[in-house]
Amino acid sequence: MATSSSASRSYTRDIAYIAVFAALIVALGFFSIPLAAGVPIVLQNIACILAGLILGPRRGALAVALFLLLGLVGLPVLPGGRTVLSALSGPTVGYFVGYLLSAFVAGLITWSSPRKQPGFLIGLSIAVVVGVLIQYTCGTIGLVLRGTDLTAALKIQVPFLIPDAIKAVVAVSIAAAVHLALPDLRPQRTAPNITPNTAA
Repeated sequence: MATSSSASRSYTRDIAYIAVFAALIVALGFFSIPLAAGVPIVLQNIACILAGLILGPRRGALAVALFLLLGLVGLPVLPGGRTVLSALSGPTVGYFVGYLLSAFVAGLITWSSPRKQPGFLIGLSIAVVVGVLIQYTCGTIGLVLRGTDLTAALKIQVPFLIPDAIKAVVAVSIAAAVHLALPDLRPQRTAPNITPNTAA
């Protein structure tokens, strides 16, 4: 009974974390700087990575998936009050795939990092850099599939480099502080129970 109650609480907590992060990603859609290429500078991209850094691969990816699902059913979750459904035919479609993948991979790297400093901070830094690169890669592929020349698609990423570097530093700082305050967010690794063979 105790195990069932504990599992129920854990499930409820996971749902709450996922919902809160999905809401955070939606809320950050109100902040954007439009660019001529049609791909704005936003905060949502780093929020997706932050979901992975804080919640881990499964919950982080589910939070991003919930955000995207809300946009697919018609809610205005993107900058400018757009829906994900309306943006699928535009130049940003590849970034949506990158949002989901970056949350999962960033969470996977974070959950695989050492718990002690400076190893954990290094792990967070690697995770956020890899997450951003995944978004750039998926965004570039999306642009090429929409008819943009590869060289032009790569050049479109350039204006994002400095803003994303700043956002990455902030994301690592936030994630490190949250994990310090809430160490139970990350599951404990349990060593395998090996019973010595005493038979002679």
